[in-house]
Amino acid sequence: MSDNNGKDFASLLEKEDFFIPQVGDIIKGNIVSASKSEVRLDVAGIMAGVVRGPELYLEDDEYAKLQAGDEVEAMVVETENENGELELSFKRVGQEKAWNSLEDAYQNKKQITVKIVDANKGGLMARYRQIKGFLPVSQLAPENYPRVSGGDKSKILEKLKKFVGQKFEVNVITLEEGDDKIIFSEKELWNKKKKDVISQYKLGMVVEGTVTAITNFGVFVSFGDNMEGLIHISELAWQRIDSPHDLVKVGEKIKAEIVNLEGSKIFLSAKKLMTDPWQESTKKYKEGDVVKGEILKINPFGLFVKLDEDIHGLAHISQLNLGPKEKISEKFESNSVMDFEIINIVPAEHRLGLKLANKQGASSKESGNSKDKEIKEEKAKVKAVKKASKKDKDSKKEETEEKEDK
Repeated sequence: MSDNNGKDFASLLEKEDFFIPQVGDIIKGNIVSASKSEVRLDVAGIMAGVVRGPELYLEDDEYAKLQAGDEVEAMVVETENENGELELSFKRVGQEKAWNSLEDAYQNKKQITVKIVDANKGGLMARYRQIKGFLPVSQLAPENYPRVSGGDKSKILEKLKKFVGQKFEVNVITLEEGDDKIIFSEKELWNKKKKDVISQYKLGMVVEGTVTAITNFGVFVSFGDNMEGLIHISELAWQRIDSPHDLVKVGEKIKAEIVNLEGSKIFLSAKKLMTDPWQESTKKYKEGDVVKGEILKINPFGLFVKLDEDIHGLAHISQLNLGPKEKISEKFESNSVMDFEIINIVPAEHRLGLKLANKQGASSKESGNSKDKEIKEEKAKVKAVKKASKKDKDSKKEETEEKEDK
């Protein structure tokens, strides 16, 4: 029997397509047995191979669910181990296949699935099989973008950490194997999927959605088929507002008009659907009127003043009667109510200029004239005193000269 086996092996060696595996070769074999700790293979019916421990590769479905009789590829790690078997590796073949798959996905813009394994303030660490890459915050789809009021980095990180363990569908946008640099993008894939949907939206269309996030610069609204748009703070209302939080809340329903489309970015306006109060402003306010106004904000260049809920004006620092050493922040207080005179109103530009009026409601011009008068009177008094003093000196001088003559 041993002679026959020897003849069979010799005949196999004589075949042109038979080769003796070397370290680094990738060979095919059939599964004899498979467990969580090791997998045994039959190679060409004449050799046995084994894959053990860290050389197993469960991340790939091809290697995760092996059964007896399955044909599979493995890399030769040793030509002969302690049992005279081929020592093989699924992991190294899997890594090579993973890189080939990444290269294909990168070149042909194919989507792949990655698993999030960690997070930092800049984004998410993602793994494709055993290969790690990075998914920056800027490359997240709108629904996963961590919008935090004020851009608090600790809160952003808190939101990002919630994605650890989840799977994301992404595109590969940077692949540099030599530098071990791989960048994934969820946003690029999202843009591709939403391209046809976005094309259905046009300028002037009105949408209704839900406020999903509020930032210092505006409000994000979710509408339609998982679409999202931004209402900039300047498009929330006709009047000036300090914070979007003063007008809307997360979860609130809101209607808005599409005012701009930039690729996948949709910009909305809520105030376009409201009546512009400035159109009627000239019926209520006239140049020269003295009105009461609440100081909303004090800036180095002047005061923002609220005349009513819709109409706000600006009192420039040059119109506040400040003395040479007076500071605007020391003379005026926020939320205080004072008399102001309207010096100009331009409804088309939503602009209304004010100047400070005196406590009796007289205009600052009159107040200024009064001050000028006081200054002139004071100067006249000083001049009279100097004149009287000079006259007195001259008189005393004459008396002295007369005495000396005597």
